[in-house]
Amino acid sequence: MSSTPYKRYSKEFKLEAIRLAGESDKPVTVVARELGLRVNQIYKWKQQLEAKGEGAFPGHGRQAGAKAWTRSTAMAMAAATEPRNPSHARGLDHGSNGVRR
Repeated sequence: MSSTPYKRYSKEFKLEAIRLAGESDKPVTVVARELGLRVNQIYKWKQQLEAKGEGAFPGHGRQAGAKAWTRSTAMAMAAATEPRNPSHARGLDHGSNGVRR
């Protein structure tokens, strides 16, 4: 049985996720889902930031480089700040045939 490695996130991603959760009009659960996170992960990061301040998140995180972070994270962050269309909440396309894409 193979195990899936833990996902690693950069310090910038964690700080932006905390900021979005705090400043967005959306519930934290929605922001977390849009970023591909569990809601308790955002709360955990927030606690670490409050406890350690600038010393929080000293690890290496996802080190694929600035371009990789910009491409993948920018799309997730943009999606989290845009208003959601409830009819597409589960990825359903309610077009002509109503088939999932």
